Amino acid sequence: MSSLSPSSSHDKEKVVARETAIPTAEADPEDVLVKRYGRFGPLLSKLFASGVEARGVERVPEDQRETRNMWNNLLMWWSVNTVLTTIPIGTLAQVYYTLTLPHTVATILCFGALGAIATAFISTLGPRTGLRTMIITRFSSGYVGGTIYSILNILTQLGFSVTAVILGGQTLASVNPGTLPLVVGIIIIGILSLIPCFVGYHYVHYYERYAWIVIFIIIMFLWGLGGHAGFDINAQKPLEDKGRALSADILSFGGIVFGSVTGWAPVAADYNCRLPADTPSTKVFLLTFFGLWIPICFVEILGAALMTIMDPAYVQAYADGSTGGLVAQVLSPWGGFGKFLLVLLGLSVVANNIPNTYSAGLAMQSLGRPFAMVPRFLWTFLAFVIYTVAGVAGREHFSEILSNFLSILSYWTAFFIVVVAEEHFIFRRRGGPLGGYNLDDWDIPSRLPIGFAGVLAGCFGVAGAVVGMSEVWYTGPLGKDAGAEFGADLGFELAAGFAAVTYPPLRWLEIRLTGR
Repeated sequence: MSSLSPSSSHDKEKVVARETAIPTAEADPEDVLVKRYGRFGPLLSKLFASGVEARGVERVPEDQRETRNMWNNLLMWWSVNTVLTTIPIGTLAQVYYTLTLPHTVATILCFGALGAIATAFISTLGPRTGLRTMIITRFSSGYVGGTIYSILNILTQLGFSVTAVILGGQTLASVNPGTLPLVVGIIIIGILSLIPCFVGYHYVHYYERYAWIVIFIIIMFLWGLGGHAGFDINAQKPLEDKGRALSADILSFGGIVFGSVTGWAPVAADYNCRLPADTPSTKVFLLTFFGLWIPICFVEILGAALMTIMDPAYVQAYADGSTGGLVAQVLSPWGGFGKFLLVLLGLSVVANNIPNTYSAGLAMQSLGRPFAMVPRFLWTFLAFVIYTVAGVAGREHFSEILSNFLSILSYWTAFFIVVVAEEHFIFRRRGGPLGGYNLDDWDIPSRLPIGFAGVLAGCFGVAGAVVGMSEVWYTGPLGKDAGAEFGADLGFELAAGFAAVTYPPLRWLEIRLTGR
């Protein structure tokens, strides 16, 4: 079995064509879809001719890879995270955990680096396999396990999208209070996010390659204006906890930071699977790592710093309008120009929401063959409808949604990353039990792992999260013991640890019993 290379056997290709309901790697997705939908074929043909991407979760064969835009591994993630949406994550350190700015900065840098390392590893699998992230999970957790991960990923991307459209809508509505309803602002952000995702991969990359430039300048303006208003690094000092309670606050906020970075892990391979298979993994890893870590830390720390401004006007602005209101207050000294910058910041969340929307559609296709037969752009449109409606419904509860969502998010991404990493480094390495990936098997359940090892390890990961979590609505026994009054959130650490310990012996047993 050759490592990371598909079989070229003619007989095997016939098996693939017979057993799968979606095109083989060599088939042209456009031709397959046009023929499949009969009377709608001419319409689909026109859409594809206009530039709409036909390829969904099908593997990208080596002869259809592209060598251009290697730097998109950095620039895309830089654009995705140099946005308004990243600012409120930093504010949570003061709002919920009363951390001083120095402790907040240290927490963001450390937990952000840990999350960026994990996500950057997942991104290296895109060029090596030519597969989308959720399809890659089938090689460790089988078809059923891959479906479970796809469901979790759909919820994750939709959750990210809900927070994005709410914050973008809040910001647009705060430009001239009373003129633009929040609901309309949310719908505007949703529609602008949908357009590039509907078109597909190339347009997504084109937009994200340049979107960061203007917003990065505005972020620098916010740093300058905030500093002029007066950052106070000791602002939270009288309120900050001590001893075990302080450690609990840092661990809990660290889990949120970790989740804000690893939330991209389930989609990390979606955006470089068209690079050549021999693309250096080290280069992909480093570009992705810095594309995530630098902007996320830079902008989250800005959010934390803005919360240290003790001017009553700034305090009231946050109380009345959350992060959008606070940013509007920071830009208010510049009058009309400040409002113009606020509009651009509100629109910046589109760059953040594009990968959520695009990958949500891919995750829906990854649920199984019947779902994969539906064109990708229709699932993308459905995702847009769902998160826009949810954003309108939850528009008054942004901070609560963000805090709880990011905490829970870090739990499942932690054990997902561990299972994929252990499969790759232990079982799929050269000379390992399986010796590599038979990539043509990506949609043949009979040749993929049964998946009981991956699913059971995920269940143990859930158990670790449950005993270690500390949320408003539930605190696990270990989470309670680790902190003081409110406990400490050890959910993602224990989720990763439980999965890491249980997956190797379970997978070894699975291979011994089934040979795959």
